[in-house]
Amino acid sequence: MLEYAGSQRTGRHADHGEGLPFVAIVRSLDWLLLGGVAGLVAVGLWAVSGATRFAVAGDPSYYLNRQMVYAGAGAALLVLLTFVDPDVYRRYWKVVFAALVALIAFVLLVGHAARGSTRWINVGFFTFQPSEFGKLAFVLALGGFLADRARGGSSMQTTLRAIALGSLPVVLVFAQPDLGTALVYILALAAMLFVGGVPWRQLAVLGTVAVLAVAGVLWIGPAAGVNFLKGYQQARLTCFVHPSKCSDRDTRYNLEQSIVAVGAGQVYGRGVNNATQTNLNFLPEHGTDFVFASYSEQRGFAGASLLLALYLLVLWRSLRIVSVARDFYSAIVAGGIVIALLFQIFVNVGMTMGIAPITGIPLPFVSVGGSSMIANLAAMGVLLAIYARGRAARRRR
Repeated sequence: MLEYAGSQRTGRHADHGEGLPFVAIVRSLDWLLLGGVAGLVAVGLWAVSGATRFAVAGDPSYYLNRQMVYAGAGAALLVLLTFVDPDVYRRYWKVVFAALVALIAFVLLVGHAARGSTRWINVGFFTFQPSEFGKLAFVLALGGFLADRARGGSSMQTTLRAIALGSLPVVLVFAQPDLGTALVYILALAAMLFVGGVPWRQLAVLGTVAVLAVAGVLWIGPAAGVNFLKGYQQARLTCFVHPSKCSDRDTRYNLEQSIVAVGAGQVYGRGVNNATQTNLNFLPEHGTDFVFASYSEQRGFAGASLLLALYLLVLWRSLRIVSVARDFYSAIVAGGIVIALLFQIFVNVGMTMGIAPITGIPLPFVSVGGSSMIANLAAMGVLLAIYARGRAARRRR
């Protein structure tokens, strides 16, 4: 088990009665992490500016202006959450979990359908995707469950109850259907169990069960005439595992055009005006799912390296927060957030180059869309809050 900043005084739970003043929080912030996030948002806006320049006739800045508004709203939420003590989420984790489940279930009833999925709720001035905000809520809620039962040790019963609890939102998201986001939830839960000190033997058993479940969904079920996945989801996985047997024209076309776009950028990119894959709409969804391919075509290897370096910086600083965290709950939450972020980056970038299956997972801080931008900035605010209080606790020690 990791030793946290407050562990020597109060076991696994630090003393949360002492509130930090404004100045102390500001002085204790991870400014390098904050700078990395700001850099990602700036590069993301740069990418959106080029990828959507010709998307709306007569208004080349349409999507850029919207994305800037989303980034501003996310930045405001980041600042707000930085000054919220993470222990508040632990105390009210049941409320957070109930709101998460209710909102995702509500999407299935009245949600807005697009491209075969029901994932969005239209509130007039903003169409948001609850499952994006649910990624953070899921981590905060399940982290509270694990922290409250930490004194009982890492029993198999606690682990199974955590999995059963987490399975409810996962199933609801999968039913939308949104396989990619459901996988993010699952990876976040696995990370929290690992940070929470689940023994390796239990992890091995759970890993074996997960492999059998995947085999049942992909092979055993379809062989018995039971299909758990939609047709387009099966096609995407088939085209990834067996490219030579890919019979879905749309999936094969999307992947081919994405790989062409990434390679066409070469070292320094073709620029915005000469990026024919993007401008002539050969590359589908070049502002959302395949924004990395569009960005690589326009800015080349140099631009892609800059973006990936910023991701590496943010992930490094975020992982460091796990060991700097003030208490058990904060460490679990930090682990869940950073692994969820890592998984989203890997899958989105990987699918543009054919090393990961095509999913609807957006590229954090870059893909066009308010839900992803605001939710990811909110998650960074929680991480900054955890770091500031952990650093202050170490100073007091």
